[in-house]
Amino acid sequence: MTSETKISKGFQTVVPSHIRKKFDVGPGDILEWKPTEKGAEIKFRKKVTIDDIYGICDGPKTNAVKLKKKIQRGEKL
Repeated sequence: MTSETKISKGFQTVVPSHIRKKFDVGPGDILEWKPTEKGAEIKFRKKVTIDDIYGICDGPKTNAVKLKKKIQRGEKL
C-alpha cells in the first residue's frame, strides 16, 4: 500500500497511522534518512531508554553512594 504525506511550512510531515501501527513507532522514536539514487530510504529506530539497557552487561553490582564516600575519603576503588 502506497501512502503520501505533505511537508508543512516548518518542514514537518506525518507518518501515516497504518505505518506507525505496523512498525510500532511513536513519539520519541527516530527516523533515519539515507539518500539513494532513486530518492531516500527511511528506517525507524526506537529511542533507547535506561530501562532498555539495564541488565545487558553482566558486571559487578556497584553502589554509587559507597563509591562516592570512598572517593571522598581518598580510598582506592
